Amino acid sequence: MSIINSVQKLSLGKVLRENPTAQGLLLISPTTIYLLIFTIIPMILVAILSLMIRGMYGNVVYQINLANYVRLIDPLYVRILLYSLGVGLTTTVLTILIGYPLAYFIAHTPIRERSLYLFLILVPFWTNFIIRIYAWIMILRSEGFLNQLLMNIGLIEAPLNILYTPTAVLIGMVYEFLPFMVLPLYTSLEKIESAQLEAAADLGAPPWKAFLRVTLPLSLPGMIAGTILVFIPAMGMFVVPDLMGGAKTILIGNVIRNQFLVSRDWPFGAAASILLLIMTLIFTLYYTRKAGFSEELLI
Repeated sequence: MSIINSVQKLSLGKVLRENPTAQGLLLISPTTIYLLIFTIIPMILVAILSLMIRGMYGNVVYQINLANYVRLIDPLYVRILLYSLGVGLTTTVLTILIGYPLAYFIAHTPIRERSLYLFLILVPFWTNFIIRIYAWIMILRSEGFLNQLLMNIGLIEAPLNILYTPTAVLIGMVYEFLPFMVLPLYTSLEKIESAQLEAAADLGAPPWKAFLRVTLPLSLPGMIAGTILVFIPAMGMFVVPDLMGGAKTILIGNVIRNQFLVSRDWPFGAAASILLLIMTLIFTLYYTRKAGFSEELLI
């Protein structure tokens, strides 16, 4: 028996040495198993749950139907979905506008200083997210630091009502997701060699044209990665709207949370989750393709 096992091990080892496909499958098998157990199977269960209905006492009745998806066509939920899409897009655009100059600055500073700047960007992650949101509440409230500062320097006479408004929600969202845009952009910008910009200058390109024809196209992969990292979680965010928007700002993430934790309507919450997933996938595919096409045009 031991001879047979030895022969089998030798043959398996020979297959792995001589077959690159088998080597690749062996290398990706841990990740594949992890994704299967913790991502794919839960998503399938949520999709199945979305086809069920809620019982009288909050239990799940295993009766397949599309009532939950039909309910999402209600104008109220359509407005919430469109508003969530607008907030996600606005957050993404603002993080790009703020994060690109910051990433560009860090990428062009001396190497010794880059570590300090990157460290400062990552420092907020050392503090609990809820604590940081409450800090912003203390800053933006009527008696907070921002209003006191503006009144002391004479820019305003009465406190600004920023807290519990859509503006406060955007401030919190941009603050939370800005590092997720800066770091991918920095990674792309840092890899651009100065020789490429020097070559553009030697060919007569002014700085702004060298930026549009060299820097921007080469940084698009980082921008695409940052957009995906910002837009997808921003669409499902519910903590920031709850704490900084009050009852005036409701996103699809708040609807999903309330269905699971308050109303105990798990099937409807699952249907809203699947719809959110489909919307983010459509946006991601469209954006990545359009961004790739735009990169070709710039080049």
